[in-house]
Amino acid sequence: MADGLRREPSINDVARAAGVSAQTVSRVATGKDVVRPETRERVIGAMQRLGYRPNGAARALKSGRYQSIGVIMFSLSSYGNMRTLEAIATEATSGGYSLTLIPLDAATQASVSGAFARLSEQAVDGIVIIIEAHILNESEIELPSGLPVVVVDSSAEYDQPVVDTDQAQGARLATKHLLDLGHPTVWHVAGPDESFSAQRRRESWRQTLEAGGASVPEVFVGDWSAESGQAAGEWLLTQAGVSAVFAANDQMALGVLHALHAAGTDVPGEISVVGFDDMPEAASFWPSLTTVRQHFDAVGLAAVRSLIASIEGSVPEASLLIPTELITRQSTAVFASRE
Repeated sequence: MADGLRREPSINDVARAAGVSAQTVSRVATGKDVVRPETRERVIGAMQRLGYRPNGAARALKSGRYQSIGVIMFSLSSYGNMRTLEAIATEATSGGYSLTLIPLDAATQASVSGAFARLSEQAVDGIVIIIEAHILNESEIELPSGLPVVVVDSSAEYDQPVVDTDQAQGARLATKHLLDLGHPTVWHVAGPDESFSAQRRRESWRQTLEAGGASVPEVFVGDWSAESGQAAGEWLLTQAGVSAVFAANDQMALGVLHALHAAGTDVPGEISVVGFDDMPEAASFWPSLTTVRQHFDAVGLAAVRSLIASIEGSVPEASLLIPTELITRQSTAVFASRE
């Protein structure tokens, strides 16, 4: 060209080189099976000679795959969600897949369905959904057939594979740890009602108390933030007989600690506190926080491996729970009677 710039080959260039119509080239590029094998090979050859790359479809011409994974996620502010997304991206890259992320401001039926439609237009091979199960269930969203889907953090009410942290086990470890230290009961700062993870942790906390013959105190419901944890801590200080608290995440535990310190309450001398997540800062809380460690990297890795197995024709596990572990630090101590 006169200006020295090379024009990118068009679908018409490929059609002329292969001796077919532009429509036939489009059918080959989108992987449709209505094209005869010999014609398909001729079109592929023309594409390769001309360097034609139609929206990444050239990579899928022979394999039938686009080497691309879509991720639909509600809430990018959650520590756990971001760690899981990081693991998904790392494992997808290792497996030769690119990643397309669609974050949702509101997980309504329309927004989730719209995200599926957008990902379908971008020719992904499969989708990972990181979204609260209550939202999915209430939205009555029909997950697409024929497209591999893996759900992270779900109630497992879908036919698609589900990967999640063993939330019930983690809450049981936290509650039993405090009971084993001699505390008469354990108070709970729960996550929001719409969260399935929060629901599982809360139910397991209650069951563990009942199994141990302990009373079940009133629950304070927070929103995962340190601010709601501080409000919970201030409320707990108005209740009688509080000696042990299990917060459903580390951020709310941080808020509880702040409220207790502000009131001059000794932790763990007067009140022991346990969190959930084991975020990197937990070891630097004052005092360092006893908490339940979630292995977000293992969740993300398992989700991608399950999805790729589905994409490549294998049968993945229907449900996979990743175990948690209790990390004991300085925010918990043996119960000291105040009588």
